[in-house]
Amino acid sequence: MKITFLGAAKTVTGSNFLVEGAGKKFLVDCGMYQGAAAEELENSDPFAFHVGDIDFMLLTHAHIDHSGRIPKLYNEGYRRPIFATKATCDLCSIMLPDSGHIQEMESEWKNRKRLRKGEDALPPLYTAEEAAKSLEVFRPVQYDELIEIDENIHVRFNDAGHMLGSAIIEVWIKEGEEQKKIVFTGDLGNNDIPLLSSPTMIDDADYLVMESTYGSRLHLRNDDKAELFLNTVYQTLEKGGTVVIPSFAVGRTQEILYELNKIKDEEHSPEFYQKYQKLMTVPVYVDSPLAISATEIFRENMELFDDETQQMIASGDNPLEFPGLEFTRTADESKELNEKDESSIIISASGMCEVGRIKHHLKHNLWNPNSTILFVGYQAPGTLGRKLVEGAKTVKIFGEDIAVNAKIEYIEGYSGHADQEWLINFVYSFLKKPEHIFLVHGEPEGQKVLKAKLEQEAKIPVTIPSLGETYDLDEEIKLTGMVEVKAEQRYLRLEIIDRMKTLKEELEDMETIVTEDYLNSSDVSDSEIVSLKSKLKELENQIVRIVENK
Repeated sequence: MKITFLGAAKTVTGSNFLVEGAGKKFLVDCGMYQGAAAEELENSDPFAFHVGDIDFMLLTHAHIDHSGRIPKLYNEGYRRPIFATKATCDLCSIMLPDSGHIQEMESEWKNRKRLRKGEDALPPLYTAEEAAKSLEVFRPVQYDELIEIDENIHVRFNDAGHMLGSAIIEVWIKEGEEQKKIVFTGDLGNNDIPLLSSPTMIDDADYLVMESTYGSRLHLRNDDKAELFLNTVYQTLEKGGTVVIPSFAVGRTQEILYELNKIKDEEHSPEFYQKYQKLMTVPVYVDSPLAISATEIFRENMELFDDETQQMIASGDNPLEFPGLEFTRTADESKELNEKDESSIIISASGMCEVGRIKHHLKHNLWNPNSTILFVGYQAPGTLGRKLVEGAKTVKIFGEDIAVNAKIEYIEGYSGHADQEWLINFVYSFLKKPEHIFLVHGEPEGQKVLKAKLEQEAKIPVTIPSLGETYDLDEEIKLTGMVEVKAEQRYLRLEIIDRMKTLKEELEDMETIVTEDYLNSSDVSDSEIVSLKSKLKELENQIVRIVENK
């Protein structure tokens, strides 16, 4: 048995794994790269396998970084089954066409620039229509159902507690007289996510492929995050500002609605109720057509909710509805939100602020010191959301520099990913511990921390695979090859883009320093100014040489 890591290797996006065993080849996930522009370029690269060789696919959940290249796979001829939970199939029916629509819009924008330069137009990665067609190969399954691929390969989906329909997938592969079991966690839930059940504990595994998004960090627990959420919102509303919550349309938005509804049932001090009443006097807008459609799918799959939520529903209290909640479907309705002279809470996609209506809300609120941008989910490196969380003073939105005067808050406890404690607990929960663990879907530094703790405390060998590496899963885990995925060129491109971004930021800092510390200072001599001018001229010459490729 072999496994090749074709995505989510030392990064948190583009999940894609190729498994070979018992005469079959199959994929686990086929995700899109999201985040930094250089990473998104990789989505159009050829697959590192022959599409016709793939016998079937297993999809852990619907998030685009796990499912987003399925339409591309379909366009290239794939017609064999994709097994996923029913809820995942339902969500993909809205998320993949939405992704296709985004591809079309971005392609149109890029092609306008290409045509102005006299270059040929390029097609989108896939269209909304093509994404809808790809749904015909999805095969819905239930949690705990044992699926027989053939006499040598069996599969079972278990609740991962990460989002509606998310799954930990167990795969049994028999070669000759020996059977081995490999477990893919997909994205593991945070164990106390509203609406969802906790991740299923797995009895045994020979090999474990585990996510590590928060491998070096701990989350706030429920009580802390609810109070922090309410305090943040209250302080903003008291100032007459707007709370903008960049949220992933599927999963996080519904959890926030649940939290807003549930706060009223908690026993708290009079001061808490005063703040809650203030919150209930302002409108809460969900400004994302995808989030609205996803919320409807959540309502249709309420049997997957945890016991507490099921009891709320039985009592007549719908956790996804409350007074003051409004949904905005059209672009015109969205624009009107920024023209209203009132305090409000706006929940809008995308969660990392890269695409969608959220960018308009940021443009209209980032400059306002009375407003708050409240992040409740992971922000990938290179994204606008990550820049804001890390303290950027200005950001560029639609080509315009916007000053960041609003308050920036990040409540990490709302993440849909398990933190370090729960990742380790998941490993400890196995009755028969895995012989080997592969850490994927994480940033390198966090992965190194988690690897050290697992090897030291659980005494299990851990590998952090690089992109394209193939491992033989035998008595001894061996690196046996590197699939040609342009790995070297890929990371060189990423490094160059990152260096250019860093250089741009440093040039902006230099402009401020030169203006304030040199040109406006009486302590700087003429000779120092002349020297500075000479250095700037040399820098300008170097930039010209790069541009002219000399």
